[in-house]
This record gives sequence, structure tokens and C-alpha cells, in this order.
Amino acid sequence: MSGYVIRKPGRAGLPPAFLFLAGAFVAAWVLVSLFGRGQFLSAANISNIFVRSVALGIVAVGQSFAILGGSIDLSVAHLISVTAVMASFIMQGDPANIARAIVVVAAIGLGVGLLNGLIITKLRVNALIATLGTGLFMQGLLSTSFQNFAGAVAPEFEVLAYGTWGPVPIPVVVLLGVVALGALVMHRTRFGARLYAVGGHAEVARLSGLRTDRVLIGAHIIASLSAVLTGLFIAARLGAGAPWVGQDGVYDLESIAAVVVGGTALAGGRGGVLGTLAGVLIFSIMDSMFNQLGTGAFLKQVFRGFIIIAAVASYSVRSREEVG
Repeated sequence: MSGYVIRKPGRAGLPPAFLFLAGAFVAAWVLVSLFGRGQFLSAANISNIFVRSVALGIVAVGQSFAILGGSIDLSVAHLISVTAVMASFIMQGDPANIARAIVVVAAIGLGVGLLNGLIITKLRVNALIATLGTGLFMQGLLSTSFQNFAGAVAPEFEVLAYGTWGPVPIPVVVLLGVVALGALVMHRTRFGARLYAVGGHAEVARLSGLRTDRVLIGAHIIASLSAVLTGLFIAARLGAGAPWVGQDGVYDLESIAAVVVGGTALAGGRGGVLGTLAGVLIFSIMDSMFNQLGTGAFLKQVFRGFIIIAAVASYSVRSREEVG
């Protein structure tokens, strides 16, 4: 293999998305204090904001890898449904089946990520079409076999959703662990450096000697495994899995939106999981604020759309200023 120098991305400092997060938090606090019900700064509400961030946050970390490499994954919502259903179906409420269920769904996630990556890199199918196709394929098989909640997770497994570690909910610990691991991989490994290079300019990376196909396949495997972990969390929270849990959560589009609001460029090559965490928390804070203000569901979507457009516009202006 020809020699080349990999330039590692910079340190994982706080991205600009945290300014939006601080602004969203202050705005929510003021509005709820003036017009809402309850205390926005109560310990219970702050804990609820973090817990409601877990499912979206985990899958969004994996989506960050795909988008950072210049790709995208629309199959994650369907994989979440498959994971939740298969995990509860295999467990059947028996703690002895927990390990087997986790191994099976992890293998499914690994296979889906590998398949997505191979279709995109070897068959040269557009990532949107490829991952949408695999997602619809999974959903078709799942809906054919299951029409309602399937089986039940073991009571011991529900600690993933409802357990606490001291005063901190275990799901929040899991989310922060996933974010920390994602940041470590992105900013402290050769794979992370190569992912930034591929996302920045795939052809230049290829001519420099990087095996770009392997990098993108790895990114899609990470995205799929993060969807599996989200599916396990949802199954633990609901007590069982159903074929619609992933789509009802709109985890495909929501994860993409969180990544973009967090400052990762859709074209790839710029961003990171810390910004994605900020994007997820912004959405959770807005949801909490809307609930306490009694805002309707349709108006929530209007505000979400406005937040996404404002964030992307701000990053675009900032990028032009840096180039200038």
C-alpha cells in the first residue's frame, strides 16, 4: 500500500451547537416560568429531559458516523423495530434468554450495516435509496410475521430503561457512554481520521491510498449497531417490542435532523458526536417546553422545522466567514 499521512481531526472541543443549546435552555426556562405549568428547572424535569434524549441520542450517534463519511442511513428506524420485536420475542420474559437475544439482534445489526455498506460501495447505489430499500425490506418481513407486541423482555432487562446508578438514571449513563465512545473513535483513532478524510473528499482520500469502501462500510456498521442498542432500550422501556416502534419514533429523520442541528455537514467531513448530543438535547428541551406550555403537536413540528433551518443557516454563514 502506498504511503500517506493521515491528519487527525482536531480535539473534540465544545462545538457551536452548544451555544444553541444554551439559548434553547434559557428560552424554555423563561417561557415556562411565564406561561407554563410546573417548574422547568425541577430535578424531575431535568432528569426527564435527559431520559427522553436517550433513544434518539444513541441512534443519532451512529447516524453521525454515516453522515460524517458523506453517506446517510434511512434504515435505522426499521432496524430499531426489528431489534425491539426480536429481542422481546426471544426473551419471552425469561432472564436466561437475555444473552441469546442480545447476540441475535447484534448479529442482525452487524449484517444490516454490512449489507448497507456493500450495496453503497460495491454496487454504487445512492445511500438514500440503498438504506431505504433495506429498511423497507426489513419492515416487510417484520410486518408479515408480527402484527402486535411480541413476547416480553425479562424483568431484569428493564433495568436498562428504569434502573438508576445512585441518583443518575442508567439510560442516561448509557447515552453518555455511547457519546464518549463515539467521540473517542472519531477523534483518537485512525478509523476516525480516515472517516473525516473520506467525508471531506472521497476521491482525494482514495488517491491518497485510503480504502474508502472499508471506511464507509465501517461507518454503516456503527450506525446499525447504534440502532440495535436503541431498539433494546425501547424494548426495555415498553416491556416488549412491536413492529411500529421505530417508525412511530421517526428515528430515521429525527436522527438526521439532530446530527444536522449539531453542526455535522450533510456533505460529510465536518462535525462530531458532541454536536449531535447538543442537537438531541435541543429537541428534548423544546419537547419539554411545549408539553409544559400545552402546545399542540402540529405547532411543535413548525418550531422543529424552524430550529433546523435556523441552525443550518447559521452554520452556513459561519462556514462562509471562515473561508472568507
